[in-house]
Amino acid sequence: MSKTKAVHYLFCFALLFVMLGGLAVNQVALASQEGSRDSFLLPPGQEEPPAEEKLELESKYPVLSAESGEIFEFSVELKYQGSDRRRFDLTLMTPPDWRAIATAGYPEKQIPAIEMGPAENFPVTETIKVQFGSIAGKFPEPGDYVATLEASSGNLRDVIELKAVVTARYKLAMLTATGRLNTEADAGEDNHLSIQLINSGSAAIENITFSSSKPEGWSITFTPDKVESLDAGLTQEVDVVINPPRKTIAGDYMITLRAESKEVSPDSLKLRVTVLTPTIWGWVGVLIVLAVIAGVGVIFWRLGRR
Repeated sequence: MSKTKAVHYLFCFALLFVMLGGLAVNQVALASQEGSRDSFLLPPGQEEPPAEEKLELESKYPVLSAESGEIFEFSVELKYQGSDRRRFDLTLMTPPDWRAIATAGYPEKQIPAIEMGPAENFPVTETIKVQFGSIAGKFPEPGDYVATLEASSGNLRDVIELKAVVTARYKLAMLTATGRLNTEADAGEDNHLSIQLINSGSAAIENITFSSSKPEGWSITFTPDKVESLDAGLTQEVDVVINPPRKTIAGDYMITLRAESKEVSPDSLKLRVTVLTPTIWGWVGVLIVLAVIAGVGVIFWRLGRR
């Protein structure tokens, strides 16, 4: 046998010995691991303990922003993992003059509690909605307002805060003092009409100016001609003077009054104005008719004497 063949044989025997040794070591290690696990985790005859119960409340959007007076709607996920079926009571806490309700289902219904589980291997998830807003007729000041949702069942509980960021609400309305959308005016004279500006928003409105659309030749003026500031909830009275030209034909005409500010969209008031003939011309007309009647009477009297 040559020297080269002897080397080849020795290398093959060495490789076979290494492979057999590795398999034997792996089998011993696996057997040792299984035995140690059994002896460390569970004593003989004892069952595996149940997994720890968990409850988590989560919201993808826990902070929402809207104008004062709007309703904020949050979506909240309840995640529960445990071996028992549990009933979780839902409790909502809000600031003064605010209210919140939890709803679920289709159609949505208000819910005071929710049942979940059992779910041992992975959490089960339920989604509810929380509607959070100021009570009717209240317009809160701009700022942050927090509602707290708590879900609890025995000693298992979790809490989440839902924040409403309130921004200013600007709302301007213009009405006549009488509520009517028509008025009368004498041609050639100043005719006064009282209107009211109402700030029904949650913040002051600054620099309110006035304008009008009217027939050609008409004059419309406002007193005051500008309101520097109107606080929330207040009303400002404005005197409007309407003066149709003296030669305006009697009848109905349309005008539009506007109030606007950089903080609000313009509010307008459309009015029907009935123009009347001046009183003096009415008396002149009566005198002319009487004169014509008298003239006709004189003519008949003279003809009768002939």
